[in-house]
Formats: sequence, structure tokens, C-alpha cells
Amino acid sequence: MAGTVGLSRIGGWVALVELDNPPMNSMNADSCARMLDIFSALQNDHDIRAIVLTGRGRAFCSGADLKEASRAEGQGEGVSAFGKVLERVAASRAPVIAAVNGHCIGGGLELALCCDLRIASTDARFVCAGVNVGLMASTYRLPRLIGISRAKAMLLTGSPFEASVVEAWGLVTALHAPEQLGEAALTLARRIASRAPLSVEATKRFADRAVDLSPEEARQLLFRELSVLQASRDHREAVSAFIEKREPVFSRS
Repeated sequence: MAGTVGLSRIGGWVALVELDNPPMNSMNADSCARMLDIFSALQNDHDIRAIVLTGRGRAFCSGADLKEASRAEGQGEGVSAFGKVLERVAASRAPVIAAVNGHCIGGGLELALCCDLRIASTDARFVCAGVNVGLMASTYRLPRLIGISRAKAMLLTGSPFEASVVEAWGLVTALHAPEQLGEAALTLARRIASRAPLSVEATKRFADRAVDLSPEEARQLLFRELSVLQASRDHREAVSAFIEKREPVFSRS
């Protein structure tokens, strides 16, 4: 199948999703459908507690396959299918870590922004390519992440930005040598997966909404989430483990 997406299980709790459509890992109809299937399955697999998303080869992702979209009878279909992928990744129950291994361009940057955390190879390059192809991308998530002024520097120029620059701006949280990126991402995923799963999921839900909430809305949402967590077996296990000076064993219950 052209435009494949690989799925591997790393240990019991971590999933590795790899884009594999050389040379730039664009997302065509087949790979979009595969991504939707994968993330739907992971959403319902409660043994999966963290997901690493990366690309194979020299690119992370270059977004929707515009050549395929231009050949389609409805030229917006390819972009629309990719948009559904973005929504599915952003809504993932389990936190998603983008391991940006190379070129991260246009919709590929938007895909990385839909993830909860982003780390990158030192030779990664980031391009807001919307203005280069007569489209728009990342105009909502990027300003919220790195601020309006820095976001406009990327959005309005369509220029490539080095990994060291976007790390300083907070777009990615860590840089690693190319050969060390994969293991660094898995180490981060294993750490997240070892925490209390219901707490991790509730924290992700709250953080995703936090900047849009009023103080009163935040208080009400926090009360609802904490009421559930305080009654959970995992919270009782964590307290017991603390008293007994041992590592907790969480069961997502």
C-alpha cells in the first residue's frame, strides 16, 4: 500500500506510530485512512498509556499529499481527510509525543502541534508552508504555543527554522542527536506510561482546555476531575505505595 503507517507495541503500555511515505512522508488517502484506524484502535486500547509519533527517513511529515488532492475530483478531499487525522490525534486519550526526526513542513508541523509533547532531532527543520502554497496551516495552535510575534515570523515568511531556534521558542522541549531521538522519545513515553493513567488522561484533558477557561470554569472542571480521581483505586494505591516506600502499581481504575 502506498503511503504506509507502521504501528508497533513497545512493552505493554507504549505504542510507536511511524509515517513511511518517502521521500517526505506526505499523507495521502491510504495513509490518512490508516492513521484514522490506528488512532481509533489506540483510543479503545486502555493498555496503551502513551504514543510516540515519528517519521521514517529524512522527514517527519510534509502534510497532506497536495499532488493527490489536485488530481481528485473534489480537490479539497485530501486536505479534508488530513484534517480528520489532525483532529483524531489531538483528541487522543493517551498522550502523544511527536519525535520530529527531520523536515516538519506545512501540515506536518500542524500534526506535530496536535501532539501533546514535541522533541526533535538537532537536524530537524520546521516550515510553516501555508503561504508558500496558497493555503493556511498552524494559524491557531502555533500562536498559542509560542506567542503571536514568533508565530507570525514563521507563518508569514514560510521560511525554514532550525531546531535550535524553535526549541528556544518553546515549540519543542528537547533536542537530541538524530541517532538518539527514537530512544529519547520512548524513554519519555515510558515515564508517562508509568504514572497513574486516569490522572494522566484527566491532566491532559484539563491542560488542553486551560487557556480558554475562566477562573470559575477552571475551578468547576478541576472539582469534577479531582472528585473522580480521589475515589480511584490508583489514588489509594499511590498513597499506600508512598507509606510503604515502594513504587506504585497502577491499574487504570
